[in-house]
Order: sequence, then structure tokens, then C-alpha cells
Amino acid sequence: MLVTAYLVFVVLLTSCLGLELSRCRAKPPGRACSNPSFVRFQLDFYQVYFLALAADWLQAPYLYKLYQHYHFLEGQIAILYVCGLASTVLFGLVASSLVDWLGRKKSCVLFSLTYSLCCLTKLSRDYFVLLVGRALGGLSTALLFSAFEAWYIHEHLERHDFPAEWIPATFARAAFWNHVLAVVAGVAAEAVACWMGLGPVAPFVAAIPLLALAGALALRNWGENYDRQRAFSRTCAGGLRCLLSDRRVLLLGTIQALFESVIFIFVFLWTPVLDPHGAPLGIIFSSFMAASLLGSSLYRIATSKRYHLQPMHLLSLAVLIVVFSLFMLTFSTSPGQESPVESFIAFLLIELACGLYFPSMSFLRRKVIPETEQAGVLNWFRVPLHLLACLGLLVLHDSDRKTGTRNMFSICSAVMVMALLAVVGLFTVVRHDAELRVSSPNGEPYAPEL
Repeated sequence: MLVTAYLVFVVLLTSCLGLELSRCRAKPPGRACSNPSFVRFQLDFYQVYFLALAADWLQAPYLYKLYQHYHFLEGQIAILYVCGLASTVLFGLVASSLVDWLGRKKSCVLFSLTYSLCCLTKLSRDYFVLLVGRALGGLSTALLFSAFEAWYIHEHLERHDFPAEWIPATFARAAFWNHVLAVVAGVAAEAVACWMGLGPVAPFVAAIPLLALAGALALRNWGENYDRQRAFSRTCAGGLRCLLSDRRVLLLGTIQALFESVIFIFVFLWTPVLDPHGAPLGIIFSSFMAASLLGSSLYRIATSKRYHLQPMHLLSLAVLIVVFSLFMLTFSTSPGQESPVESFIAFLLIELACGLYFPSMSFLRRKVIPETEQAGVLNWFRVPLHLLACLGLLVLHDSDRKTGTRNMFSICSAVMVMALLAVVGLFTVVRHDAELRVSSPNGEPYAPEL
């Protein structure tokens, strides 16, 4: 398993590098790239945002391993994960209003503080302290996904008066470097935890200086901005009306809830499936992120002038790949007949599908959901998504870990078949809808979810 992990990582990294280099050679420089003021503004944003992302990714490979290292049972670890998901839901619902009231810059600094405290709680073996840490992690995640993007968009449009058409380019570049940071973070986590022999808590300690630097740079270089948003109740009411009045929105929400809840369960399960077979967790994680980056690169190629596939086609393909991967996992995790290499390949396919899924879903959401109702609709999307993931983590594990894991993959397969049926329903509704087609010959740039 050790040799396989490193070999796969090298192959995926080489493939991604080749695709990105060929794309860079073929892509002419845009007008935004040659504007010195805009480049300086982007750099001010990126240096803070990328430090925050790097600190977040650095913790991912060894979270489950740390709880296992503290001798908690799998059911107890599942509750810790559920606590994190639940706090993400609760804080995510009010994050936008909180950020607008408190101020975007202050919210980014608050993110640095709360996430640093979350990392410090990992030094404790006390279960209650770890639960508090998961709650702080949920608040931090909600701030990361709202405050940074809101600050940038306001500064871009209001303070610097740059064209709105340049915003997607910034977030498309951020999405690419987010994948790169994730790959590097996996290797760095492996280095401090295993190569240096510092143990699974080391990546969490290493993330604290990155968070402190991100907060300090935001304090020094960023201006403050606020916004007056409509009341939370009105936002949710408008989102619910949009969700119920448009079948396309309802089907998109169904697909997102089913697909992403399975991904959350996958995030919980990959460590206990592969770790007993001597897998280097940091390198495995980096391989996952490289597979996701490869999927994103394939999305751009597929929607280019040469192939001109549509996001709806790629969304369908992503769901099909995950269905196939989960069926693989139901056999490769069979008690007494485990095949870690097959499980690893299935996990890589799931990450490849994620690389196709997220830009496709982002494109379709922008086209289907009115801009004024985006926040409310996304709040409603997140509730069933996290609820399904929490129920899966709490209910599907039985007393026998190996049997419970296989049963969980079996039920996830059934959930993804339901997602596939929803995709077929959406495809039937929108097959003649020209609005949902990529209009640019090179594929429309997208602003992925941050």
C-alpha cells in the first residue's frame, strides 16, 4: 500500500502538471492580467486567503487519526464529526448576516482566532474539549466560506471599481491554487507527522502560525467594509419560494444534498478503511486532491471549443462515476476480503468525480437560481445535505466496525442511485434550455464555491 500510494501520487501529479502547462500555453493573457493595480489588489487578497486555505487543508489528513490516537471508539469519533457538521450548518445559516454586521475584515480576523483555538483544542485528550473544538471549527468553516469572498467582491466593485467581469477570473485562479495548496498541505502533514515523527497532532500545531500570519496581514493590509443585507427570515423565505416554484431549482437542490452528503461520509470513512493497511495518510490525501485537480482540468478541456460538452453532461458523468465507485467499495471492504488497493482506486475516482461535479454544479446554480435568491436557496440546500450526512454517521455504524463500514457504503450507493434519478429528471426538464449551455467557445469561466 505504501509503494502504491507514492506511485499513484507521482502519476497524478505528472498528469495534472502536463494538462495545466498545455492549457497555459494555449490560453492568451487576458486584459485583467495586464492591469498592475488589479494584480496588486489580487495579491493582497491571495496572500491572506491562501494562508487561510493552507491552514485548513493542513489539518485534513490526520483528523480521524488523531482521534484514533487518543483511543476513542469509532462511534465517539462519529459524534465528533457530527458536532462539526452541525455547527457548520448552524453558523452557516447566519454567517452572511454576521459578517455583514461585524465587518468583513473583522470576520476574517475572527476566523484566524477561532480556528487557532480549534487547533489548540487538539492538544487535549478530553472529549468535551474536543467537542468544543469541533464547534469552533464549524464557526471557522462558515466564516472561511463567507467572509473572504464577501470582502473581495465588495472591494473589487465598490472601492476599486474594477469591472464585474473580472471577478470570475480571480476565483477561478483561486480554485486552481486551492487544489495546489491542498496537495502541498497533504505532503507537509505527512512530513511533520511521520517523517519527523512528531505524531498526528503536529499538523494542527503547524497550522496555527499560518492562521496567525493570515490574521496579521488582513489587519495590516485590508480595509474594512460592511453591507446591509435583508433580514435572515426574508432571505430564507425568498429562497424557499424560489425552491418550490422552480422544478429545476428543486432538482438541483436534491442532487446537491444527496451527492455532497455522500462526500461528507466518504471524508469520514477513508482513513479507517486505508490506515490499517499502512497507508501514508498525508500522501493519500494529496493523491485525492491531485485527482480532484485532474477532474477540474478535465472539466475545462471538456467544455472547451474542441469538445464543447455541456456542464449538464459532466454533472451526469460525475454522479455515474461515484455510483460505480461506491459499488466497488461495497466489495473491496467486505469483512475478511478487504482489498485496500481497490478501495484506494475507488476513492480516487470519487475525488475525480468531485473535480467534475463542483464546477458543473456551480455553473448550473448560477444559471438557474436568481442572484437575489442565491443566499436563501443555498441555505435551504445545506440543511438536508448536512442532515443526511449526520444521520449517516450516527445511524449506519453498528458494533462491528468492518460490517458497519461496508453497510455504510451500500447505503451510500443507494443514495447515489437516487441522485442519478434526480439528474435524469433534471436532464429531462432542461434538455431544450439554451440558457444552461456554455456560451463561450472556450468554456465559460466559473467562480467555484469558496
